[in-house]
Amino acid sequence: MSLALQKWLGLSREIPKDLQMQIGSQWWCLRRSTVEKILVFIRRRWDIKWFFKTTWIPDETFFQTLARHLVPAVQIETRSPTFLIFSVYGLPVSFYNDHYDLLRDQEYLFARKISPDATGLKSRLTALYLSPPRDFPVSHDGLYVYNFTTLQGRLGQRHDQQHGARFWEQQSTIRQNRELLVVICQRRQLAQRLVSQINRLTDINAFAYLFNDLTVTLPDLGGIEDSLSKRNRHRKALLRLVFDSTHANRMMICIDPEDIDLIKDFCVESPSTRLLQIDCELTDRYLTDHAIALDLIAAKSPQGAVRRLLPRLRAKILQDRAHLELAGFDNHYRIADQADINDTADTLSRFLALPAHTLRADELAEDLFSNEDAHVL
Repeated sequence: MSLALQKWLGLSREIPKDLQMQIGSQWWCLRRSTVEKILVFIRRRWDIKWFFKTTWIPDETFFQTLARHLVPAVQIETRSPTFLIFSVYGLPVSFYNDHYDLLRDQEYLFARKISPDATGLKSRLTALYLSPPRDFPVSHDGLYVYNFTTLQGRLGQRHDQQHGARFWEQQSTIRQNRELLVVICQRRQLAQRLVSQINRLTDINAFAYLFNDLTVTLPDLGGIEDSLSKRNRHRKALLRLVFDSTHANRMMICIDPEDIDLIKDFCVESPSTRLLQIDCELTDRYLTDHAIALDLIAAKSPQGAVRRLLPRLRAKILQDRAHLELAGFDNHYRIADQADINDTADTLSRFLALPAHTLRADELAEDLFSNEDAHVL
């Protein structure tokens, strides 16, 4: 109301010349010596006290400004003592009884906001606060874990514009005499090794995860290859340009199973697209390495946080595999690390449409899952 009145009257004030205004969270923690300095300062400077008395949101500017004015910057830690998460709608997330383990593992003094109905959560946190001192591991992974477990499916939706198709939508990516081979695998180092060996043994051009990894080297394509956003936005044009540039009729790339929109695009573009899905056993070791690669956890994250995450990550991977199966793609081949070597070699030969002896498919199949680094992402 005061702000509206100032605007209506056209009133303005100058900021005290010796202050550099700061704004921040209203949740903070001050040392006793800092509080004493602030009290002495405002007793001496009545103009400062009057200025902030009629200032908009003083709870987010007063202490933040004076602490910076009176205390050396090296003595200030700009980290909120409160653990809070905002949803995709810009609203603070409320915590409930089943969030106890998540909150206990976070390196914060307070949590915001706890639901008024979460009586069990408040009781357990109170008991923890009143308990004798004890050490337990803490982490900074709460925000990442929450986003991963709640935001799945809200990203990556593709909606065509109604203003006419652009040139990369108007032309077919793969012509009749061209064939795209797609390796679908989450364990990237394994897929990259397979692609490298096939590239060495055959005349098939291979570019690994060119839509996920900017380090995958592509020919000069006029700038479309310079960023992952460009590669994904113009994916059909990108493949056509790579085919044109390399003068090749067969090309191999790798795609993560969750990027099913990419796979659908390429299968719709040409019936000659061939898919090889590699399923790895979802052991706790593999899932932990995969979670670290996705920055969901750190190598030293508490085991409790890891145990809570792994079932969700396992379910997500199984869901991606189910989506691939339900899509009913043609020319869809599958191999797994627990399958018989002879079956794997036969599948590789059929996927590549090459004689087994020419490809040395038995050696390729045997080496594929044998290396220890297949477990490292």
